[in-house]
Amino acid sequence: MNIGVLGAGQLGRMLALAGYPLANRFTFLDTTGHPSAGIGDVMVDTDQKHLADFLAKVDLVTYEFEHLPVPLVQAIEEHKPVHPSSEAIRICQHRAEEKALFDRLGIPTPAYRLVESAEELEDAVRELGTPVVAKSVTEGYDGKGQAVIKSPSEAAEAWRSIHHPRLIVEAFVDFVREVSIIAVRGRDGQVVFYPMAENLHVDGILRYSLAPMPDLDAGIQDTADGYIRALLDELDYVGVLTLELFQMPDGGLLANEMAPRVHNSGHWTMDGAVTSQFENHLRAIQGLPLGDTAARMPSCMVNIIAQEGEPARLLEIEDAHLHRYDKSERPGRKLGHVNLVAPTHEALVEKVRACAALLPGAPAPRFSFE
Repeated sequence: MNIGVLGAGQLGRMLALAGYPLANRFTFLDTTGHPSAGIGDVMVDTDQKHLADFLAKVDLVTYEFEHLPVPLVQAIEEHKPVHPSSEAIRICQHRAEEKALFDRLGIPTPAYRLVESAEELEDAVRELGTPVVAKSVTEGYDGKGQAVIKSPSEAAEAWRSIHHPRLIVEAFVDFVREVSIIAVRGRDGQVVFYPMAENLHVDGILRYSLAPMPDLDAGIQDTADGYIRALLDELDYVGVLTLELFQMPDGGLLANEMAPRVHNSGHWTMDGAVTSQFENHLRAIQGLPLGDTAARMPSCMVNIIAQEGEPARLLEIEDAHLHRYDKSERPGRKLGHVNLVAPTHEALVEKVRACAALLPGAPAPRFSFE
């Protein structure tokens, strides 16, 4: 089966690597003019004049990046199956729509307000209390398009810096840790769940994801499973869905945002789970049985950002698995990741710190269970 992928970055690259053993072929449609997949058949289409050629080559379509023109995805749906659907993209592109969906399904979120002027932003800051984070309702990822406001007097400058006609303002929450749940839904409605991961961010970019968490109560995993299952069923979703959450001191979970695709916080599954998120996504969209999502051993993904370090040194670490994206170095750019596995969480944390010491600019992590 020839699978069309909208986007041609590292996530598409890893999808293809997972799909070749299934005898899949891949055609990527890049609308940015800067493809980096380095694999499969890449079509650069910055002016949307090659869509017919792309559709003629593929049997079904998925995507690795949700910041796509919704009309483009809707047009593709008229000719070929698209999984997940354009509706999932539409909602995930719009933070207000996403929050409304969470509210409708009874998925708790941090307190928030929607504002359309600097004055409304200042009023929201006063109402919610400081600090708050203000985000553009559309666009923005990896910390872009947002600002932390620590005083109502900073509202006007934040409005100017974000430069967007509508913002969502969210109250800060006193969380224990940031976590994510990844689930997969097949075309027949079957759903499987991966163990939740603890995520550590630096400068708004994910740096470490560790799973499974040694101190996670089974009831909390069940709660997260219920939240993401509600989203999957409501959207009649097919493929991998990710839900980012805050875990509170009482164990409760507050939803932050969702991503309708394979996700950075699931990269640990490539070497740490029975079936990777990439293989399971491909199984789901093709109507194949879903694979086992259990963790083989405690695992941690370490993102390589801005500078690669020395690959040979990283591979000296026992049971380290290096995944390079074949990208040039630049500030803030994800260049690859290292997956580490170990028989115990104590041994895993030691490996993670040894790995971090070999990566320029990588801070030594401290996980909530330590």
